[in-house]
Formats: sequence, C-alpha cells, structure tokens
Amino acid sequence: MENDKLIVGLDIGTTKICAIIGRKNEFGKLEVLGMGKAVSDGVDRGIVTNIEKTVNAIQKAVEDCSNMADVDIAEVIVGIAGQHIQSKIMHGSIMRQPTEDEITVEDVQRLSADMHNIVVPPGNSIIHVMPQDYTVDYEGGIKDPVGMAGTRLEADFHIITAQTTAIHNINKCVKRANLESKQLILEPLASSLSVLSDDEKEAGVCLVDIGGGTTDIAIFYENIIRHTAVIPLGGNIITSDIKEGCMLMQNQAELLKTKFGKAIAEEANPNEIVSIPGLRGRAAKEISIRNLASIIQARMEEIIEIVQNEIMQSGYYKKLAGGIVLTGGGSQLQCISQLFEYMTGLDTRIGFPNEHLGKSVIEDVKSPMYATSVGLVLAGFKSLDNREEGYLKRKANSGAKPKIMVKREAIANNFFKGITDRLKTLISDDVGEEY
Repeated sequence: MENDKLIVGLDIGTTKICAIIGRKNEFGKLEVLGMGKAVSDGVDRGIVTNIEKTVNAIQKAVEDCSNMADVDIAEVIVGIAGQHIQSKIMHGSIMRQPTEDEITVEDVQRLSADMHNIVVPPGNSIIHVMPQDYTVDYEGGIKDPVGMAGTRLEADFHIITAQTTAIHNINKCVKRANLESKQLILEPLASSLSVLSDDEKEAGVCLVDIGGGTTDIAIFYENIIRHTAVIPLGGNIITSDIKEGCMLMQNQAELLKTKFGKAIAEEANPNEIVSIPGLRGRAAKEISIRNLASIIQARMEEIIEIVQNEIMQSGYYKKLAGGIVLTGGGSQLQCISQLFEYMTGLDTRIGFPNEHLGKSVIEDVKSPMYATSVGLVLAGFKSLDNREEGYLKRKANSGAKPKIMVKREAIANNFFKGITDRLKTLISDDVGEEY
C-alpha cells in the first residue's frame, strides 16, 4: 500500500547535504518522518570535488534522518544539478502497422524509449526525456495521442543531459555511503513538485531555485515542462562579494547577508550601522547596511538578467501568466521578489514546499531551503509528467480486461452447450418414439 511506502530524498547541494524520509498519509499528503543534514564541503556548484568529504556528509545526514524516523535506509532518490546540465528540443517518430486499430500506451512508451538512444555529445548522458506535443499523421498539437487512429506517431522531446563523470561521481558517493540510488532527478524538476500548483503549471510559470552554488530554472506551460537551465551563480557568490567588498571573514559575510542583507539598496536605512568584531588585537569594523545592500543588489541584478535571458530564449516570456516563483535558500533574502518584479516585469512570489505537505513535527521542512529535498521525496510518489500517471492507470485497467473477456466467453460457451445438449435430448427422444 502507498501509505506504507517510505521514500527517502537525498539533496547533494553546494552548502548542505540533506536527507528527508516521508510517506503519504490517508489524505494523500506527504508526512515527513525524519530529516538529517550536514555541511557540504566536498561539492562546488553542484559538482562533487571531494569524494571522501561528500561520503562523510551523506552518511551523517542519512544517519540523523534514519535515527529520527527509527527506520533503516537503503534506497534514496538523488538530485543532480550543476552548470554541466544541458537541455534541447529533439524530434522523434515511429511508424505503426496500418492493421493496428489505435495508438496504445506501448506505442507512446516505445517512442520515448527510442529517444534515449539518440546521439549526444561525447561525455554526456541523458537523464530525462520529457515529451512536449505529439503529432499523429501530420496533425500536430496533440497532448495525449493514446486511443487515436494513425500510422505515423511523432513528438518533440525535451532532452536533458548531464556530464557522465558528474553522474558517476554522485553514484559513487551514494554507493560508498552504503546506499543505492533508486533514481536520479534534475533538482529544479524536483523543486517544482513541492512548490508549484497544477493551476500555475497550466497557466505558465517560471520556477527559479536560488541555491548556494547554482540558480536553477524550470519553465512550465500547459502542464508540460518546456525549458530548463542551470546558472553557475548562487548565494555563495554574493557571500564572496561581501567578504571582499567589506574585507571580512567568510562566516561573518554569510551572517551579515542572512541577518541584515537586502536585495534593494534604497530599502536599506542609510543611518543603520552594524559593528563586526575585529581580528585579534584589532578594532571592530563598522559596516553600513546601505553599502551592504548595494553589494548584494549588484550581484542579484546580474543573476536576474541571466534568468530573464533564459526566459526570453525559451520563447515563453509572454505566456507566463503565473509569473515567477522563487524558492531555495537564496529566495529568503529581503526584497528579492520586488527586485525580480521590477527587472522582469513578471509577478513574483516566494514558493514554500507546503503545496503537498501534511502535518509534520519538523517545521524546518516548510522553509524554501528544503524545497528540493521535499520534491525528491514527492518524486517517489508521483511522476514528473501527469500524462505518465494516466498511462500507468490505463495499463493497469487494460490488464484487467482479458479476465472479464474470458469470463464472458465462458458464460457464452455454457449457454450454447446447454442449447446443444437440449437439442440432442429432443432428437434422441424423437428417434426413440419412431422405433
């Protein structure tokens, strides 16, 4: 039963490694049973740079999660991100036999399976094949072709690839931590499961997940993923700017950013000053909040310009009725949604991963920081594409039909056998009377 099914999501990020275990409750909502996190020292911008440190962090996060939920963890669903992620639209087609009545789920799945065999640049591997619109006998714009008549089935596919070595390094870390990787999912797709509603995906929405090392983008329109991108800039680059601009230590710069940082300099009080303890034997430093906000705004404007450029290149800028949804740790920066609205001209809100969350004793999971981790758990219960769930249900129903057919056939056979037996009896009686 799905209520007894436990799923573990493992988010291997630049700043933290987080493991969350959950199950579906009786109302279909996600119930988080345990969570563990550890500082990520072996990952830079989504790429594993130190195997040993990453393995230790994964073990700590999974152990804490396991102890809190009081269960043993063996399988995990892992998220992947990084600037090596690439996406492109590819066209595929198959020919069906003219004698076949209608397009089946198997035909659609065969077309998708064929796309996994396309040639990609050396050193890359396909991680997702997402169908866009189908074409049946040159009639385009079809969302779901199952049940239609036709001999030629075509479709445009959103192909997402990742660096093969990056995939191997993540799988190696998971394996060394005595775990098995059940599935590898692109992190912005996982985040979309936890923070976006079906109405937003239908209307058109751009998800922007601002993490520590990368900013991930996913654009949805008519409930279909249309564009994905990973920008190699995130919250850590802002911290580095503050560190260099104010001549501080890394941890001091991070605290300044999270406690006093604003994305719009004009919103900061020019008379507000923060005193930072100096190094040994040195006087304390005084930092102007307005100057701090200016440093943050300069870098955020650069990130927003790249995000807007990705939206423009996708061709969906004027179709995003749902605007932009910000999530991830970087979305907690003050005034960030106002800056996005001002620069892009699109409505912006902060996305919290409570779209499918039930009651939970762990309040931390409701923070945008854990949107990806919660999404990875949800990915174990639902498909990234709603059409996939429909296909699985149809397959299950079609599997039950032959039993009914056999039963009906058996009833029909018994009926005709009864008539035959009665006729035989009547004929034998008539013959007996004659003699």
